[in-house]
Amino acid sequence: MVKIKPFKGIRPPKEHAAEVASRPYDVLNSVEAKAEATERSLLHIIKPEIDFDPIADEHSQPVYEKAVENFKLWRDNGWLVQDGEEHYYIYSQTMDGRTQYGLAMCCHYEDYLSGAIKKHELTRPDKEEDRMIHVFNQKANIEPVFFAYPDNAEIDAIVADAVKNNAPDYDFTADDGFGHSLWVIRDAEVNKRITAIFADIPALYVADGHHRTAAAARVGQAMAEKNPKHTGEEEYCYFLAVTFPASQLKIIDYNRVVKDLNGKTPAEFVEALKADFDVEKKGTEIYTPSRLHNFAMYLDGEWYSLSAKRGTYDDDDPIGVLDVTVLSNLVLDKLLDIKDLRTSKRIDFVGGIRGLGELKRRVDSGEMKVAFALYPVSMKQLIDIADTGNIMPPKTTWFEPKLRSGVVIHSFEE
Repeated sequence: MVKIKPFKGIRPPKEHAAEVASRPYDVLNSVEAKAEATERSLLHIIKPEIDFDPIADEHSQPVYEKAVENFKLWRDNGWLVQDGEEHYYIYSQTMDGRTQYGLAMCCHYEDYLSGAIKKHELTRPDKEEDRMIHVFNQKANIEPVFFAYPDNAEIDAIVADAVKNNAPDYDFTADDGFGHSLWVIRDAEVNKRITAIFADIPALYVADGHHRTAAAARVGQAMAEKNPKHTGEEEYCYFLAVTFPASQLKIIDYNRVVKDLNGKTPAEFVEALKADFDVEKKGTEIYTPSRLHNFAMYLDGEWYSLSAKRGTYDDDDPIGVLDVTVLSNLVLDKLLDIKDLRTSKRIDFVGGIRGLGELKRRVDSGEMKVAFALYPVSMKQLIDIADTGNIMPPKTTWFEPKLRSGVVIHSFEE
């Protein structure tokens, strides 16, 4: 069972919403952020190194201080304004004609520590620490984490009714063509009912934002330890999430490119693959994997279909069934001697949002030698892994569209 609450959101006035809202801090580098940031963009708060000339080290103390300064400035300028009452917020995203409706809410850090908020990835301590500093300094969750919850018909009905009978407070299309809308749920009884419904929901699932979730939980825990009168109801116990019904979410492919063939010629590599795969040459036109355990490979100017042979994977194992596991075991480790995806400098990862043409481009440029495209992981696979306490291999899931940062912010400043 999970504990959530409404909150007094800090958000831009309607006329500034599209400009303030930005892509998340971790999907673009500092140079890209500096080029993308307009005057009111939240990028000045979540990537404040861009305000230095030259761009500063994002982990330096002056940059952390600049983030606090900018957050205050945005509020002083009226570019971010706090609501007077606690609300839940409906946040919808539209991509390629498909719309998903989430609830912006505050989740309790103890649910993360107890496992009621379930993860499927490991986190890196250095990234956790960086995000923890940001949250602690700001006394706010500037960027939401992205959760899923088991579908609930009553929540669906509440959201559908609010969307049907109320104009959105925001409704804009970002530069990438994705639509974003926000509704404030102002009915106190509806807000109370949402809290009660989630008290009976068994678990939430981290979809995107494992480091931000872990950092927020560490902040809540640290502040609780410093407060001799801690009750567990303080605002610092809660952090910002946008939580979607699992059935509405779509995971897209997360692909691999490798710099060399571990001493093999292309012909030798293709021949070696035949021990574990049915290999079919597809020619120069892009080939897209058609099913689980079917892979696309681009090598030496041509595309191949690789279908893992029966007996090379375990469909009864929540980790063994994953195509990232199959590829890692049978190709990356066995043939290319890449043992650790987190540390190897010979491999890189390409989100499916860039398209398979990006794989071809990186190989044709000579930067990489071979590329592999994978069939996307399903939400059922993610939930099965989280429910069994397992951890996915690195770079397995890519959710799209990403949440815009700055649509709504949660502050726990006293």
